[in-house]
Amino acid sequence: MAPTEPDGVDAAGAATVLLQQARIDLGEHGITTPIDLSLGPGDLALVNCTDADLGLAVADACSGLADLLEGSAFFLRWNWALAPADEANALRGRIGRLFQTDGAWLPYLSVLDNVLLRPVHHTRRTERELARDAADLARGFGLPGLPVSAPQDLDGGDLLRAALVRAFLSWPSLIILEQSSRGLPRDVLAALVNTIRVARDRGGAVLWFTADPELWQDTSLPLSARYRLAGGALSPMMRTP
Repeated sequence: MAPTEPDGVDAAGAATVLLQQARIDLGEHGITTPIDLSLGPGDLALVNCTDADLGLAVADACSGLADLLEGSAFFLRWNWALAPADEANALRGRIGRLFQTDGAWLPYLSVLDNVLLRPVHHTRRTERELARDAADLARGFGLPGLPVSAPQDLDGGDLLRAALVRAFLSWPSLIILEQSSRGLPRDVLAALVNTIRVARDRGGAVLWFTADPELWQDTSLPLSARYRLAGGALSPMMRTP
């Protein structure tokens, strides 16, 4: 099955991720207004969001994990609703994600094995190569290497650093960061911004949700777009050409 082209996006300038008039069911919290969101290769969008559940819903929609009541969600020119299961799984292998909580770890695998799980199954690189790259990223985030202990044996700070390694390992086409700045030491935040720069240089798009007012007001970030997500609506605040 060939990709289904979204309206207004040609093959040469296809967005990495695209929501078109997407309405998401928030359960007991209602339904979002129609949401439009577009990120191309190398884009960095910062989303101000203090409602963790709402941010999670939009992140899930971009990852093909939310059923839309209306509208469409595309990733790399594929319509998530029409992609066969095998293709959808392969597409998710090209998304790195820093989750809101530390509950996204498999407790029966080591931290290292958790981090390697996605790229081992979705790239042709060897486990040895991936482990080497993961160790390099880990050092950039202030770890001596990736721990081989269980996730539940790490303190919150080291587990967060490992989660950042997992999000960026193998340089995915899309990196989604959920509430990732709150509580981060300044050196880790600086390392994160630098790693985002490398990811963008490699063509990755970054969607960064934050509830941190200091980060939101930081004018030094090289953003492509700013959005505010509140009350079930996504409102553009700034978009660069």
